[in-house]
Amino acid sequence: MKKTISAFVKTRKFARVSQHMAFWLFSGVILLKLFTTSSEIMRVDYIYTILFLLTLMPCVYLNSTILVPRFLQRSVYWVFIPAFIVNVAFFSWFNLLFFDKLIDYVLPGYYFISYYSLVDICCFFLAFAGVTTLLKMARSWFSLAEADRKLAQMQQLQTNTELNALKAQINPHFLFNSLNSIYSLVLSRSDKAANAVLRLSDILRYTIYDAKDDFVPLKKELTYLTDYIELQRFRSKPETFISFKVTGEPNDLMVAPLLFIPLVENAFKHGVKGDIQNAFVEVELTISNETLELKVRNNKGVDTGTAVVESNGVGLENVRRRLELIYPGNYQLSISSDEKEFNVTLTLKNSSTQLKS
Repeated sequence: MKKTISAFVKTRKFARVSQHMAFWLFSGVILLKLFTTSSEIMRVDYIYTILFLLTLMPCVYLNSTILVPRFLQRSVYWVFIPAFIVNVAFFSWFNLLFFDKLIDYVLPGYYFISYYSLVDICCFFLAFAGVTTLLKMARSWFSLAEADRKLAQMQQLQTNTELNALKAQINPHFLFNSLNSIYSLVLSRSDKAANAVLRLSDILRYTIYDAKDDFVPLKKELTYLTDYIELQRFRSKPETFISFKVTGEPNDLMVAPLLFIPLVENAFKHGVKGDIQNAFVEVELTISNETLELKVRNNKGVDTGTAVVESNGVGLENVRRRLELIYPGNYQLSISSDEKEFNVTLTLKNSSTQLKS
């Protein structure tokens, strides 16, 4: 791993050095054409161009490595603008001084003089400093955009991982409850056991093959709800009132899989299983042009306390978290109770792109 990181860093450094070399080589070719006074490029023209670039580089790198990142990119314009002007003016003056005075000490046999006035030199330096500033800002913008893209990918990956983990919590829970229901039927030698096995088969097929998708047709989710409720009906006492009503047509609506089941399951767990008499579970799903609304109403069993109202176990917390991840700002989950009943209402907006196919 360390070798891979080291190789990556070396590659990045090599790429940056290559880019800088290409920039200055291209700039040298352009300036050489401008500085050549005769039809043929002489040796003195090469030397003058190289020396001109050497006096230009400090101005460019001071601007791109210090002034731009410390002031311009942080929007400290009142410092950047005067510093930029002073930087260009100083190195322009130094370029004129170098070719008029100092060059004789470096190359005494060439008798160089500056080809341009201070104003012309300032224009050269201003152009290079301005272009490199734009390049620096563009590179920073693209780097920021790339970082945002990678961050979005990581967040999406994290969200998908969390959703898969939440769904993995649901499936075993359903399986164990369903097997318990069938086990009770088999012990009582009920003729409903065969039908219950078929229902469980459909449930397993749905959870294994369909529920792995991010979204499923609402029709399949309704079939899954029906199978589960029928399994619970097999297990419940004959006097227990259980109803499941659907109003409206699912048509081509899509919904997150296994989203409604924890609400229905809790109704049986804390109502029917906690009360021998007067037990009931009412599930109603209303489909309209604007919303998809699930209402679950059940009696409060004798073993159901305030903890059910507050969290209702892992089931409701699971549902809340999945709703936040999949339908942010497009859902309402309300929970209410009194001494005898427990009510849960989940509303999804049809305007949500996740709900429509």
